[in-house]
Amino acid sequence: MTIDDAVAALGRGEIIGLPTDTLYGLAVDPFREEAVEAMYDLKGRKNKKPLALLVADIEQAMRVAELTDRALELADRHWPGGLTMVLNRLSSVPDWVGDTRARTVGVRCPNHEAALQLLRRTGPLAVTSANLSGRHSAVDHTEAREQFGDTVGYYVEGTAPGGQASTVLDLTLPSPLILRAGPVKGA
Repeated sequence: MTIDDAVAALGRGEIIGLPTDTLYGLAVDPFREEAVEAMYDLKGRKNKKPLALLVADIEQAMRVAELTDRALELADRHWPGGLTMVLNRLSSVPDWVGDTRARTVGVRCPNHEAALQLLRRTGPLAVTSANLSGRHSAVDHTEAREQFGDTVGYYVEGTAPGGQASTVLDLTLPSPLILRAGPVKGA
């Protein structure tokens, strides 16, 4: 069981489990619409709450979103880490990625070596917390497997030490707006 196995599963359009610094997550290739749809189906979400993208670094973020000076400053201060920034999505990114109506996408660089190793190989991944809708979020691969079993193609072993979802900050408005409080304060 290696990062190679996770890369292969993503290449087949499968959902994988992935530890991050905040929560254990589920991830798919965001450029495969069928994989994104499968993630929504697996989570049991009736509404299509936008999936955030994890990236390995600022350069990957710049391939999917418009990083303003403020976003670059915040990324420099809080990445890798628990800050998700909602930014305008680039026109080259498919319509099913992020918020389809607002044309925005949440982007975060996790502070977890296993996640970063994978992201360096794959590029950005669409992610969500590893839990069925209405259940507690998993903090490791064992808890995720208990909820999803073999419906997830591969579980990267590991623990999410933070145990709390990331701070989400919308930078597309005239004034930044915290959409979800989390581990990053004063962003």
